[in-house]
Formats: sequence, structure tokens, C-alpha cells
Amino acid sequence: MSARLLHTGQVVVDLVMALDNLPRSGGDVLARSAQFETGGGFNVMAAAARNGMPVVYLGRHGKGQFGDLARYAMAVEGIEVSTPASTEQDTGLSVALIEPSAERSFISYVGAEGGLSAQDLALVDVRDEDYVYVSGYSLLHDGKVQCLLDWLDSLAAAVTVVFDPGPLVNSPDAPAVARLLPRVNLWTSNCEEALRFTQVQSIGEALSTLTGLMPDNALIVVRDGPQGCWISQHGETRHVKGFPVQAIDTNGAGDAHAGVLLAALAAGCTPEQAALRANAAAAVAVTRWGPATSPTAAEVDALIK
Repeated sequence: MSARLLHTGQVVVDLVMALDNLPRSGGDVLARSAQFETGGGFNVMAAAARNGMPVVYLGRHGKGQFGDLARYAMAVEGIEVSTPASTEQDTGLSVALIEPSAERSFISYVGAEGGLSAQDLALVDVRDEDYVYVSGYSLLHDGKVQCLLDWLDSLAAAVTVVFDPGPLVNSPDAPAVARLLPRVNLWTSNCEEALRFTQVQSIGEALSTLTGLMPDNALIVVRDGPQGCWISQHGETRHVKGFPVQAIDTNGAGDAHAGVLLAALAAGCTPEQAALRANAAAAVAVTRWGPATSPTAAEVDALIK
């Protein structure tokens, strides 16, 4: 059977607004554009699905207009949803503010996706070849973290656990993080997140520190913007080249990188080959407007060639 991506994170709806400058406190600015897009964990799942990997969303989704939008987007991408819609809450909302530099800022509200139960997770039979994706955001939700960690502890050793710390998990010492790290087989983050998490000054130091926090065979992937990314495994560190492009929106680029990386690994690529494909996907993604802008496998092939 094909390896699947089992995503335990949060699908939310993004209100994406382009503006010339962020408003000052108490101020007001006019946006150049505004639109609703499904985002959050959806971005990673869409990237993997577009590159040939079967995907299952294990998280919760809401009962209202945002939940409807999220479910529609997942259906379009062929993503299986394992849990029924919430009867109490709608899916959460994130306001994404995009500046001309392509930098983005977020304001988020947590909805149904902030909860999870052991019964929810039991709806999917996990196979040894599967990749289980854990978002750092999940570790911050009191209604989710305990059952998620208990479930991860119950998985077979052959299952690949992927950890994306995100911007808010910034220490290996937090109890939930300390419990998770010994089970992580693959780390994926950007450079800023890795440096903040390890409290060091260089990517090399961060890779070395991360190596000591996870199992010996863990694959560590740290994105470095247009320069590409760094990968480390078994004490060997390599730089994988990037694809410099003119960026218009960096929102979702890291998610495109992560999703394509996993799809390539699941298809049998070496870590270096998978990282190159992920770098190409991120390069294409930043030339497109919106959060879920990952290219297809054919588009990745075209850029690499």
C-alpha cells in the first residue's frame, strides 16, 4: 500500500488581505485586495496531495460557513476527512496581512480545530508506512495536546512522525515538546524557527543541537529561504540549493516545502532528492498569491529541469 500523510494539525480559513503597510495601533489602512482561502494545515496536505501522496485529515472541522469552506477545499484536493463535523463550533479563522515585501503577519481565532479526542484519532488505522504530521500549534491547544501525545506513544515504531514546530513553539524544555521529541523521525522548519528553538546563532549549531534532541536516525530539514535548505541525518549535514525567484507572497511557502518533501520521500526519493523537489515547490509557491499555492509534481519537475 502507498504511504499516506496523516495530518493531525489544524485546518483553518484564512482571510488574506494585501496592504501597503500594517496599521499602527488604533489606526486604519485600506487593503488592496481581500479573499477567503482555506489554510493552516490544509496547505501542507494540498502540497502532498498535488504531488501524488494520499492524505487523510485527522483533525476537527466546524459546523458553519468556514467549516463548509474547509471541507470543500479538502474535497477538491482529494483529501480524506476522518472525523465528522463539529456540532458546536465553526472552523477557526486567521487574518493574513501581506505587505509589498511579501512578508506576512497573522491574527488567529481558534475554532473547532482546537479540540481532539482519543475517539477521533481511533477512526483511522495507522499503517507502518504512514507519515504522521504533528504541528507545533497542536501542542498549544489544551483540548488536544494530551490525547495527541498519548496516541503518538501508541504508534508502531515503524511509523514516521513528522514535527513542524511553527513560530510559537520555541523551546525543547516545554513538557509537551520534551515528551514528543524522542518520537520525532523528521523535523521540518525554517531557519528562524530552528534558531529560536535551539537558542543558538547559526544553522550549523541548530542542526547539531536538534540532532541531540531526537533519535539517532532522525532527518532534520531546515529551510533557508531562496538559498534552499539544510538537511542533516546520522551526523552528516548537507546544503541543498534553492531556486531564486521574484517573490510576491511567502504565505504557505514553508507548507508547500514540507508537503512536497514528504511526498517525495514517500515515493522513494533520497533525502537530498526530496529536499531539492521541496525547494523547487517553495520557489514556485512564492510567485503565486494565496496560502495553498504549492505546484503539482509536473510543475516541480519543470523547474528542476
